[in-house]
Amino acid sequence: MGQQPSDPFTYLHADEAFLDPDRSDVLCPHLARALVIPFGLEATVSYGSGTARGPAAILAASHQLELYDDELMRQPCDDFGIATLKPPMIDLEKGPEPALDKLARIVEQTLEAGRFPFVLGGEHSLTAGAIRPFAAHYDNLVVLQFDAHADLRDGYLGERFSHAAAMRRVLDYQHVSLVSVGIRAVSAPEVGFAEANKHRVHIHWGKDQAHWSIEDIVAPLKGRPIYVTFDIDGLDGSIMPATGTPTPGGMNYPQALAILRRAAQVGTIVGADLVELAPIPGFHAYDFLAAQLAYKMMAYALSGTGPGVRRSRVLS
Repeated sequence: MGQQPSDPFTYLHADEAFLDPDRSDVLCPHLARALVIPFGLEATVSYGSGTARGPAAILAASHQLELYDDELMRQPCDDFGIATLKPPMIDLEKGPEPALDKLARIVEQTLEAGRFPFVLGGEHSLTAGAIRPFAAHYDNLVVLQFDAHADLRDGYLGERFSHAAAMRRVLDYQHVSLVSVGIRAVSAPEVGFAEANKHRVHIHWGKDQAHWSIEDIVAPLKGRPIYVTFDIDGLDGSIMPATGTPTPGGMNYPQALAILRRAAQVGTIVGADLVELAPIPGFHAYDFLAAQLAYKMMAYALSGTGPGVRRSRVLS
């Protein structure tokens, strides 16, 4: 599908886009509230590779999803519409920064159009680009991070925009705060940074998840614009091994959804990314899980969190 005369975006055809190609909302992609931005950045991975293939795998798996949500008792995509952008070219000849600049421009255009950006990664370093327009738009932005790793290093292996520094780059914006959930892999310098910045860094450690209080987790989110960044390795490695660093001791799927659902109830989710899927050939269950998670994230943000509750939000 092409673009409308006043529409700056170029969309994937329904056969390649997110969700069932036969759904009704794909007929007018320029009217969809949610824009899926496939961004297969892979520039700084330091263990397993394959994140460049993540977006395509998620899009393909999404065609097998049921549109009807048994929790919400409706087809949430009918409430807001989902369109998928043509994946941009990513040139890494000069490192990741030009790619991050390109992503920031795409997200900025999406916000200017009053639409909801959902970035499919790609490695976690992309969040440093995606967050820029949100940091400019909102003076009290909070980032909700699902992750195995703190990502608070001030660079890694000589790269300031490493995937291991994703949240540190987010916190370069002094008015942005961070709520991290599921952390279970961290370095001593990162702990020191978090301790020195307790006023805007709130970590809920994976080791404590049996005693987590969802209300405590979401307390800093109340009444605020929320950007959700979900590193797929936040889930336990036993259910999500298709990532560069599958880590034991993580969350299960319903647990993650419960936190996302409550976050959407207490604040306003204004954008999101889902990163670090590294598909394993022949094991499509992991791609499917990521696609299902992406759909739920959009549904909570744009359609509401309960049966019969429909909520179409306009970004300000």
